[in-house]
Amino acid sequence: MPRVLSDSDVTGFRDRACAVAARLFAAKGPEGVTMRELASALGVSPMTPYRYFRDKDDILAAVRASAFDRFAEALEMAYAGVGTTVERSRAKRDAYVRFALEEPETYRLMFDLSQPTEEKYPDLVRAMGRARATMTSHVHDLVEEGILSGDPELIGHVFWAALHGAVTLHLAGKLSPQYKLSPQYGIDRIVTEATRALGVGFRAGT
Repeated sequence: MPRVLSDSDVTGFRDRACAVAARLFAAKGPEGVTMRELASALGVSPMTPYRYFRDKDDILAAVRASAFDRFAEALEMAYAGVGTTVERSRAKRDAYVRFALEEPETYRLMFDLSQPTEEKYPDLVRAMGRARATMTSHVHDLVEEGILSGDPELIGHVFWAALHGAVTLHLAGKLSPQYKLSPQYGIDRIVTEATRALGVGFRAGT
């Protein structure tokens, strides 16, 4: 008879399973990972993961929720630093790009994959909402200070779309060679110019 699992047992195994699953998903994609393969990578019996997760979709949702939380935390910490609202907004933008470039497969799992039953996973819904709110929260401050003008939610999503587009093109290797090889035309320059142009367009008084 299996022993009764404590809360710490469950949390510890789920965290370890999510870390291993993230590596497997990154290497093989969601369709290339099975519960049996996950169990083998964890060094446990094929049925053990089912004590902690309903199925593979449950694990994938947990991996994505953890990633969204880490992503949101990185942006929140960047914005909580010293400096003006504009300077801290730039730090937040840079943290976004840094996260995507340092963890490209995680970024793809977060934003380029949609699970058809996402609403069944409350922690994933919460984490996605946190990340979404983080992407627009600084714009509210910029509007309140009279730096930008307009609907802060709309402006935030426009900036977000520009960031995601630039990062996705870079990760897909679709940028022209000079934009990949030259510091003058690298991804950081593209992101800086895109956000600068949008900032001018939404600047208060224009």
